[in-house]
Amino acid sequence: MSRPVRRVGQLAGRVRRGGRPGVVMLAGWLFADLVLVLALVSMADRPDPLAARPAAGPSSGSPSPSPSPTPSPVGPRSVELKPQQIRVKGGASKDIVAQINKGTKKWPGRTAALVLTFGGSQGGTEYAHRVNSLLSKARPEMFSKKTATDDFHDLGEPSNTAIIRIYFYTSPR
Repeated sequence: MSRPVRRVGQLAGRVRRGGRPGVVMLAGWLFADLVLVLALVSMADRPDPLAARPAAGPSSGSPSPSPSPTPSPVGPRSVELKPQQIRVKGGASKDIVAQINKGTKKWPGRTAALVLTFGGSQGGTEYAHRVNSLLSKARPEMFSKKTATDDFHDLGEPSNTAIIRIYFYTSPR
């Protein structure tokens, strides 16, 4: 009884009889290792934003009579992890703009990076989209065209209400 003849291509990816892996299998592992090394090198190349800040310490020399202003942080701008939140309600655009103005007055000079708006009831996504479209009218210096917004609905809230979660940048620009 004769055995069927196998082609070389059928054995290329499998372990051969002698216990040695095939060429394609070795090439796959080599590629995976190279991708891992490149990922580690690219992560190691990134600067540490906390290490880029100047160290605060006593200066050598004579003490100055007035304290010097603290330098602004150096390094890339990032987004705060904890959002600030306001609530708006009503149907008229003028009222919504006034509520956004009043609710965001406590954060002067801040720039919003991301805004997540949760509209109440089943039509909440449309209401949230409407509220997000009015943000730049209320505070153009806080909500620019670069501010990312997203619309959601919250079935636990009444209709024509919205919860606005604002994620600010860590440093002003």
